[in-house]
Formats: sequence, structure tokens, C-alpha cells
Amino acid sequence: MQSHKIKRDLAEQLIAVGLNPLDVSEVVLRALHEDCDGDGDVTSVATISAEQMSTLDFVARAPGVIAGMPVAAAVFAILGGSSISISSVISDGESVQAGTVLGSIVGSTRVLLQGERPALNLLSHLSAIATATRAWADALSDSTTKVRDTRKTTPGMRILEKYAVRCGGGLNHRMNLSDAALIKDNHVVAAGGVARAYELIKQRYPNLPVEVEVDSMDQLAEALEVGADLVLLDNFTIAELKSAVDFTGGRAKLEASGGFTFDQAKEVASTGVDFVAVGAITHSAPVLDIGADLRMESI
Repeated sequence: MQSHKIKRDLAEQLIAVGLNPLDVSEVVLRALHEDCDGDGDVTSVATISAEQMSTLDFVARAPGVIAGMPVAAAVFAILGGSSISISSVISDGESVQAGTVLGSIVGSTRVLLQGERPALNLLSHLSAIATATRAWADALSDSTTKVRDTRKTTPGMRILEKYAVRCGGGLNHRMNLSDAALIKDNHVVAAGGVARAYELIKQRYPNLPVEVEVDSMDQLAEALEVGADLVLLDNFTIAELKSAVDFTGGRAKLEASGGFTFDQAKEVASTGVDFVAVGAITHSAPVLDIGADLRMESI
């Protein structure tokens, strides 16, 4: 690898979409080290001259929503440095059909083939999340309910996976445990009740937003009484969600959670909850099929 740095123009693209270039570099380097430790790409080194130049086209093999184009570009920028030319036809968040050319990379054939799989792994995975999220967002579009992600993300990939959710039209929940307080059932047990847990948080972090997870109407009443900003309705039925919305009367934002399937999206939205938390958009989205086609420039 020639450089661990990302060129300024690509860094600016990452910043513009809300990604930290250093965070992206860290993920990309881990992906490259999985392939490039030891003697590197021995097949390409043995069969392709160092002077060989080619173009690698990224092509959608299936319809979906794209996320991760600048991340994939970072793979080749780190591998090839200034010798690599990158052009994108499709921007993150755009819907594409099978056969759509997403973008092209021009440079050393060795570098292109070395970076092909790590780039595709990242691009296909992030696009899968964006595609799954867009399906939920579209299903909820006639309501005020928004789809949100959870912390059920791949270790080390949270920043990119939550970025992909945004590309798909979803909202992010907490990025980490310090962004907001979420009083869950185990916290209630450990602290001695919802009210006590809420009081302790506000004593130590008075300006921090607090969400309370509840699994009954009694707990909902307690959460509202202490002044929770947001209440997570855990494993409520559709009928119970409707009752919770009526009972709350706008005193707090309400989030439905509990393994709702895509087929239930409109039904959940009809209850009037503000958010529906869907862990599946990050932990179970099927990979979007994207391929890389090589075009020879010279021999």
C-alpha cells in the first residue's frame, strides 16, 4: 500500500456526507490487511506487469439503493495513491436498476484487482442496508412515522452502517452509549425502578436526553410522570401501540420496537407512533449484488 492517507478531494466528499475520513481509513485499512498481508496479491504480481493500466467499472447486478461509493473509492486511493483516477456516475442515496454503471476506477491493473474485493464487500454491504432502509421509508411515507436503526450493527462498522441507513432515508438512533441515556429493563432492576433510574441520570447528566424502555402501560405512565423525552414501547402489540399513543397524548415521543417485520410497516405507522426501531435493516439486510468489470487500457 502506497499511502494510508485519503486525497483531499475524496476526504472532502466524505466530510460532505457526514463521514470522518480517519474513520473510513481505519475501516478500509482493516479490510485491506485481510487481503494484503504477507506477500500481497501473489496472483496479480505473478501474472500482470507493474506497468499494466486498466479501468474497473462498478456495475449494479440488481436494483437497489447505493451507499458507500466514496468508501469504495477510498480503498483504491489508499492502495494506489495519486496514480489512481476515480469517477463516480451514481451518488450515494440514488436508486439504480440492474446494469447501471456506478463509477469507474482507472489505474494499475494490479492495484485494481487487489482492491476489487474489499471495495465490493463494503459497497455491497452498505448498499444492502440503504436498500432495506429505503423499503421501510417508502412504506412509511404516507405517515408521520420514521424508521430508525439500532445498535445492532457489525462490530467496527457502526459509523458506516448508520451512514448507509441515512442514505436509505432512515434516521439514526444513538451512535454510542454516551449520545443519550436509554433506561432499559435491566437498568430499572439495577437502579430500583424507572423513577429512580431517571432521577440518577438527571442528577449526573442534567442536559442529556433520556429515553425509557417500557413493556407495559403502567411503566409508560411512570415514564411519562418522571418526564421522559422519548419512550420505547418494547414488544407492544398493534392494539397496545394505539392505546399507548392515545394515553401519551403528545407528552413524549414514542418509538415502537420488538421485531416488527416489513409486512407490518403500514400497520405500525397507523398507530401514530413517532418512530419504529428496526434492527434488521443493519443486521439482516441481504447483500446487494454489485460487480466489477475490468476493461484493458494497454498491454
